[in-house]
Amino acid sequence: MGDSQTWTAAPSAAEQARSVLAASWSCAVTAEGGREEFVGAHTVAEDGRVTLDVPEDSTLVAAAICAPRGEPSAVLEFADVAPVPVRSRIRARLWIAGWFVPGDGRLEFKATRLVLRRPSGAVVVDLDEFAAAVPDPLATAEARLLTHLADCHPDAVERLTRLVDPDSLHGAVRVQPLAVDRHGLTLRIERARTHGDVRLPFHAPADDVARLTERMHVLLNQASAATCPRALQRQRTDGDG
Repeated sequence: MGDSQTWTAAPSAAEQARSVLAASWSCAVTAEGGREEFVGAHTVAEDGRVTLDVPEDSTLVAAAICAPRGEPSAVLEFADVAPVPVRSRIRARLWIAGWFVPGDGRLEFKATRLVLRRPSGAVVVDLDEFAAAVPDPLATAEARLLTHLADCHPDAVERLTRLVDPDSLHGAVRVQPLAVDRHGLTLRIERARTHGDVRLPFHAPADDVARLTERMHVLLNQASAATCPRALQRQRTDGDG
């Protein structure tokens, strides 16, 4: 089929949850002692287990020591924030319930329940599937890739709108890259008071940045061969008027 887009897969909930965890730099912890924000303090094992390095005087340490073993006593929260400035920048939230086990100046978290909330709704992620899943290969590079696309190649973003259904572009005032993973690129279409997202799937998965570059070139070539959507043409005309 050449460059036709036939790859329509999307990350599973477990994969997306692992990607959120891999890319997050901060973590909010709610426990009996209250709520604390930690920046750059957590590490993630290959099976998704989270360990926190916290100050000795943190109320979280006392709460972990006093909490009953084997009973959920804390919730970790990770936010997936779009790297490009758009409306509603929180793309997803991951909540992990469980308890802490103190040891060697660190707190290892034992998870009992995981919930991933996306724009489409919340889903409970199976613990075994979460442990077996791996983050998207582009997760840790996504912020750099999207900001480069938005800041240095706005013409390419505009060209990609030729692959979007014209009805989805009606009333559009701005289009920005919202997300990218091995399966495709998502554009955020902002209107005067509302916004919506459109996904452009790759014809094959991109398992590294080199393959992503090739997949993007395919999309841009397809866009170059397409006509400019009338809705966007009208918007440009109205804006220039």
